[in-house]
Amino acid sequence: MNLRTRLAIAGGSVVAGALVLVSVVLYPAVDANLRGQMDGTLVMAAGQAPSVARAIKAKYLEANVKPPSFPTVPLGIGNTQLQIVPGPVRAGPSTEFIDVTDLDVAVADGTAGPYFHDAVYNGVAYRVYTAQLPDSQGTLVRTAIPQSDPAPTLSGLAWLLAGSTVAAGLLAALASRLAARRVLRPVHRLTETVELIRRTGDLAIAIPADGRDEIGRLGSAFAAMTAALDESVGAQRRLVADASHELRTPLTSLTVNLELLAENPADAQAPLLAAEALGQAGELKTLVNDLVDLARYGEAAFHTEDVRLDLVAERVAARAARRAPHIAFELECAPTLVHGDPDALERAVANLVDNAVKWSPPDGRVRISVKGGTLDVADTGPGIPDSDLEFVFDRFYRSPAARAHPGSGLGLAIVRQVAEAHGGTAEAVPSASGALLRLVLPACAEPE
Repeated sequence: MNLRTRLAIAGGSVVAGALVLVSVVLYPAVDANLRGQMDGTLVMAAGQAPSVARAIKAKYLEANVKPPSFPTVPLGIGNTQLQIVPGPVRAGPSTEFIDVTDLDVAVADGTAGPYFHDAVYNGVAYRVYTAQLPDSQGTLVRTAIPQSDPAPTLSGLAWLLAGSTVAAGLLAALASRLAARRVLRPVHRLTETVELIRRTGDLAIAIPADGRDEIGRLGSAFAAMTAALDESVGAQRRLVADASHELRTPLTSLTVNLELLAENPADAQAPLLAAEALGQAGELKTLVNDLVDLARYGEAAFHTEDVRLDLVAERVAARAARRAPHIAFELECAPTLVHGDPDALERAVANLVDNAVKWSPPDGRVRISVKGGTLDVADTGPGIPDSDLEFVFDRFYRSPAARAHPGSGLGLAIVRQVAEAHGGTAEAVPSASGALLRLVLPACAEPE
């Protein structure tokens, strides 16, 4: 069962249920109203009983016939039966109408009030009103109406309500289906597009995202998701292609050197070839480690805490000074607290410092400053051409001048990956001399 059919059934069911609820309230109300009208008619007829009796006596007198004291046989006045029982009223069976009860006797005597009750006479069910005849102590008046009189009205009302409920439910279901077809048309288009993407695997297919309602927002969400997936897949493919290219050169050189060693183990060049093979193996190890770190730091940090970025910079600078004693390090670090993965942040700072050391001359100087979540690393090397500033943090990007230096081209890419994972940025800032690389992270409250 598709969604349109379910919506049609739901719409029809809601309308039908509402009408059933209305019918449940309306039918008893109409029944009570008709019964009230019937009782009112009986009371009115009982109140008119004296005038009816006088009119009957007048007709007898006009015909020169002695009238009876009261007409004890029920008289039919429209659909109402009127009976006057003269006193003294005695309880017992009656051949003229329903039996007289002790309560009827009490009503005639005035010791009990008038009342309504249901009775059956000659197979006909009546609604009966019993009261004392006005201004006639000891005389009883009874008025009755067949209970079948309001039955046609109630029966017609019942059929009307039942038919209306069914018809309205069907019309509501039809209208709901037509409306659902129109409303769900964008969902149908979206479903077809998603199925096409699933069949073809082409994430670049445009997804319809019309309107600002929930369906439009759903389409926009799908479009954003497929765009992100397409970008992620493209990045993965580029990473594989770049990694393959970077791995091919050291692998080829390593293979050639090992083959030469295998063919001529006693050659005088064997130590040199072995040293080159070890160096190339070291480059491969560095590249593989950088690839692993690049993938790891691209994920959400698995352990975060408050980190003193200034202390991290001081530790990294101290290690770099031991490895490069010919480089002068200048630190200007204000207490700075950030929240993140301490290992990832230390790796990012170390990569920036190692890059500065690599490009500094033997008597060069590296300046490190930390303040308000911003870490700057400047060197006195040849600097970065303006045309290369926006690319230095790209994976495997190496300017023509950098190709003669060792490295995988992933160090600065790891810095940007760490920065973005922590909600920050990494950029190369234009500088009059040397290179200036900046890492910006959201800072916490200033540490005491």
